[in-house]
Amino acid sequence: MTDDRPEPAGQQPARRLPGTLAAQVLQALVDAGSPLTPGEVRDLLDTTGALSYSTVVTTLTRLHEKEVVTRERDGRAFRYSAVADPPALTAWRMGRLLESEEDHGPVLARFVDSLSAKDEQLLRQLLGELDK
Repeated sequence: MTDDRPEPAGQQPARRLPGTLAAQVLQALVDAGSPLTPGEVRDLLDTTGALSYSTVVTTLTRLHEKEVVTRERDGRAFRYSAVADPPALTAWRMGRLLESEEDHGPVLARFVDSLSAKDEQLLRQLLGELDK
């Protein structure tokens, strides 16, 4: 499940951006509204067969380890359900990155400085709502 553009002969398909597949898997689980097997997730994400079953299993296992999805045994497989949506996963990732730095001030300052005017205004609005 990569870029839809055909690749020139002999070249590998473009790689996904980090976190893209996890977000797609999570969105598929959210949209399904009921637990899915890895095969069902793969079939929803890629009807061409280019996405391997083991890649989906690995992604679901990592999401389970991060406590973003739950799983229940169904025969020899597991069925997975989302406990968070893609924005929650992104927020979790941002939090993990922030935790990796000892001094949060400079990181947050640079983050806010890199925001567009529209996103900065949205952040100010959201922070203002937390103060109420």
